[in-house]
Amino acid sequence: MSKEQIKLRSMIMIALFAAIIGVLAQITIPLPLVPITGQTLAIGLAATILGARNGTLSVLLYLLIGSAGVPVFAEFSAGISKLVGPTGGFLVGFIPATFIIGLYMEKWGFTFKNALIANIIGMLITLIFGTVWLKISASLSWTVAFASGFTPFIIVGIIKALLASWVGILVRKRLIASKLLFSPNTNANVH
Repeated sequence: MSKEQIKLRSMIMIALFAAIIGVLAQITIPLPLVPITGQTLAIGLAATILGARNGTLSVLLYLLIGSAGVPVFAEFSAGISKLVGPTGGFLVGFIPATFIIGLYMEKWGFTFKNALIANIIGMLITLIFGTVWLKISASLSWTVAFASGFTPFIIVGIIKALLASWVGILVRKRLIASKLLFSPNTNANVH
């Protein structure tokens, strides 16, 4: 397969995962300040399946599309105001979370155990970014910010990390076996 074909498939996967993030963002459980959404599950899947570079590119594309006005953020919302509003820290936190999840697995191997560790780390990164931004943007105390933006999401986050790890590794293996996914790290293809 030529480099152009591999590049095209990578671009298609990046766009596909940006769309998956947008679709899973619509699965919401409303809470007073920050809803529970399927976005973080999708972020974990993107990083677990695509790795650091392409997973992060899919998140950047998702954020760009939403910022441009396409209603792909939670509850069919969109716009720059979402990135600078009270929940913007969670959205921005997806970028380093995805990169670190993918980077961890590229370094230590694409196994369920490594994916679970990486996805839990990614969940914590997202929650920290989100909580700090929530505190600042909504002028909350640290206690209220943690009670609204961190604590309610820990158990759900661990469940989503488990799902992203299990489904992500399974799908990644199948995509590599069917030659629909290529990794620049040849060791990642054999796990």
